[in-house]
Amino acid sequence: MKKLSVGLLLLAAVTVFTYCGSSKQASTSVKTKPVINYQTNIMAVVQANCTPCHFPEKGGRKKPLDSYAAVSSQIDEVLRRIQLAPGQKGFMPDRKPKLADSTIQSILQWKADGLAEK
Repeated sequence: MKKLSVGLLLLAAVTVFTYCGSSKQASTSVKTKPVINYQTNIMAVVQANCTPCHFPEKGGRKKPLDSYAAVSSQIDEVLRRIQLAPGQKGFMPDRKPKLADSTIQSILQWKADGLAEK
């Protein structure tokens, strides 16, 4: 009987310590939202979809979007235009397909997060 009590007590202790150690798993399973910034996420989208029209050194006639300052100062207009449907007046990128919804969401998130440069 004494051996059974000691065995059950040992099993209970192992079970408790097993679940007490799970705090590492809980802390690593917390998902942090990715940081979106101009240099890492937005600049490549602008360069791929807004050239050559919005890059004056390449002969464009439109408002330049060739720097962080230019893009961040015009973000509301950029967002308005990229969310239009193709064929609507002012749709951008002109003569290119509509940006993917995930790309538009990234730009919206960048604005919501405060327009980080780096």
